[in-house]
Amino acid sequence: MITLNVNGQAKEVDVDPATPILWVVRENLKMTGTKFGCGVALCGACTVHVDGKPVRSCSTPVSEADGKAITTIEGLAEEDGTFSKVQQAWVDEQVAQCGYCQSGQIMTATALLKNNPNPSDEQIDAAMAGNICRCGTYVRIRKAIKVAAGNATETQEA
Repeated sequence: MITLNVNGQAKEVDVDPATPILWVVRENLKMTGTKFGCGVALCGACTVHVDGKPVRSCSTPVSEADGKAITTIEGLAEEDGTFSKVQQAWVDEQVAQCGYCQSGQIMTATALLKNNPNPSDEQIDAAMAGNICRCGTYVRIRKAIKVAAGNATETQEA
């Protein structure tokens, strides 16, 4: 039995310890916001936080999260359902096109802003470099991160 703290709630799962976090979250816990993209930790669609750090859940065994706090996209909103600043910026800036990669993008952006509340364009690009968006919404992603950080200007390209 593996004990997890997922989005602030204790969960016990009876799975093979080598099972990737992604499949435990999606299949066992029925939280489908975290997406399967490449399966080899290259695209970022599966990003979750483990003890506050972004990890690729498709390649991280659940045993590495035993007793640790996991935050998924479902856990970012406030208790009353209000979106986090990053989630709201994504909506306000109309970042998503197909939306498939966006939960991973939002999780990575949230971790960035936690560690660097006022990132430069270069810092944003470096932090987000491992997250692939097939629709190419990178300029809108950068703008949404700046909006969430409170440092977007009207003269920035959207």
